[in-house]
Formats: sequence, C-alpha cells, structure tokens
Amino acid sequence: MANPNLNSGKDTMTSADKEFENNIRPAGIDEFTGQAQLIENLVIFIRAAKLRGEALDHVLFHGPPGLGKTTLSRIVANELGVSIKETSGPVIEKPGDLAGLLTSLGPRDVLFIDEIHRLSTVVEEYLYSAMEDYRIDIMIDSGPSARSIQINLNPFTLVGATTRSGLLTAPLLSRFAIKSRLEYYNAETLKRIMLRSAEILKVPITTEAAGEIARRSRGTPRIANGLLRRVRDFAQVLNDGQIDLGITQHSLKALNVDEHGLDEMDNRILSAIIEKFKGGPVGITTIATSVGEEPGTLEEVYEPFLIQEGFIKRTPRGREVTEKAYAHLGKTPPMHGMTGTLFGLT
Repeated sequence: MANPNLNSGKDTMTSADKEFENNIRPAGIDEFTGQAQLIENLVIFIRAAKLRGEALDHVLFHGPPGLGKTTLSRIVANELGVSIKETSGPVIEKPGDLAGLLTSLGPRDVLFIDEIHRLSTVVEEYLYSAMEDYRIDIMIDSGPSARSIQINLNPFTLVGATTRSGLLTAPLLSRFAIKSRLEYYNAETLKRIMLRSAEILKVPITTEAAGEIARRSRGTPRIANGLLRRVRDFAQVLNDGQIDLGITQHSLKALNVDEHGLDEMDNRILSAIIEKFKGGPVGITTIATSVGEEPGTLEEVYEPFLIQEGFIKRTPRGREVTEKAYAHLGKTPPMHGMTGTLFGLT
C-alpha cells in the first residue's frame, strides 16, 4: 500500500512529520527556494505595504498540496514583522468562531486559513465585510429580540490557501487582491532543497543522491523531504549513515517509488483504468472506487502529477490513459481507428 505521508495532504501527517516540517521550513523569504516569479512579486508587495505602513492586501495561494503554501504564509507574516494566527476552513464552524479569530488580531496581523474552499456559506458571507471594510456584523439573540452588533476590526491580511481554487465562490475570490499559483518544482530546485534539508538534519548526503531523491519526488518538496527521512533510515541501518546513490536507489525501490516518481497508488490508478476500463474514458468516482481511495484525494494529490507528466488526460467524457502509461506499465495500447476497412471506409 502506498505511504500516505509521502503523497497526501496535511490531514494524514503525524506529529513527527509536522515537527520535522517545522524544523526545515524556511523562515525568511531569502531562504525560500523555487517559485521565482511568485517570490519576486511577493517581495515587492510586502515592501510596498511596509513603506505605506498598511496591512498587506489579502493573498490567496493555490496549487497542489506540499508546494509551500503554509510556509509562504508564515514567511509573509515574518517579513511584515507581525503575528500570524492559523486555522483551516472546516474548523471555523460558525460566525462566532470567525469573530473570535478576527477580534484577536492586532494591527496588520496575518490570519491564515488553510483549505479555505471548505468554509461554510454562512461563515464566508461574514468574511466579506471583514475583508473589505474591516468590520463584522454579529446577530445577537434570535426572533423578535434579534439585533445586530457591528464590531470594528484592526486592519489585517487574510492569507488563504487551497488546493482547489475552482471551488471558491466568485465573491470570495474577487476579494483577494493578490492571487498566486504555486507550480511543481523542477528536479534541480528540489536537489538544492534536499541538500539544505540534509544539512539541517546533519545527515551526510552526496549530490548524486540528493538529485535522485529530487527526480523521484513528483516535483513536490514535502514528498522530497518525506523520502529523505526514509532514505536516512535505510542509510543509518545499512550504510553507516551515509546517503549515497546506491543506498538511495535501494531505499526508493523498497518504498515502491519508481524512476518517474510514481508510487504504488499511482500505478494502481493507471492499471485500473487500463485493465478494468479499457484505458478510459472513465469518471474519477469510478476510478476511486476501483482503487479504494477517496475521489477528492485522487483529484488533489495523484491526478495533477499524472496529468502533468503525460500519463493521464482529461476529456469531456472522463479520464483516459495515454500511450506513455501503457509503455510505463509494459502493456500494449489498443489499436484505435483500425476497426473496419470494408470498401475503403474506416
């Protein structure tokens, strides 16, 4: 079974994983590696806000999990020299929860809401006036005695993060003046991240080994760091703690992470589409049922990388595998367009 801590989002991370991530997270914008255009713009926006003595405009970070959205939110607060409060969409169940968070913010503080697409409709509507006018209207009591109380807020910056920006409502999306998409990292950038992480962990690693981990990490720093931890375990037991190319390749093979960075679940998805559904098209819910995984996890975690690497394509009728997927699994693709040639017709 695939290791959920390597490929999935934060909900499956253990306390040890979170402690490890916190230890290696860059704290300043100059320590952050990758996302060059995003970082360049963010530096300008932060510097301009500080020069004006104003709260930074509201920021939305969106993109696949594990690319640095939470890290960047903390960096924004650090660079602004303000405090940050962190929560997530599902945790804010009612307007009173939101009001408690907002009224506790100091001038120009940052409120970070992860999975912001999962805010309830009623909470989201209360957020509109808070983002635009720095005030909220809270209803007291109910029925004939109901009354509204207006609460003024300190100017603040809302930083939202989502893996599914398409699920955000238009009114909420329009209130983010800064929208930044995080892209997958290339292998060279991930190699630099691996060398930095290994240095923090005080683990000796060769450049070749760092590059091999980077190449198989699906373009995702969180996965790369997770693999580094597991390779470190193999190295400590089998190689006197030294992470070289040989022990890295041995470790990744044992972890079922192949040359393309695909793990057991990725290959199960491709195999299911080919063997059970003749290569597709097939719906995401059907695929999820066949491999025993949640449809949302497939859409957020596995599918984006498989599409980017050319193993799967989306069509109006569903998902289809490509010839690259057949080649990867050593299977022969069906012969399309060869069904009938009677009288020269196809």
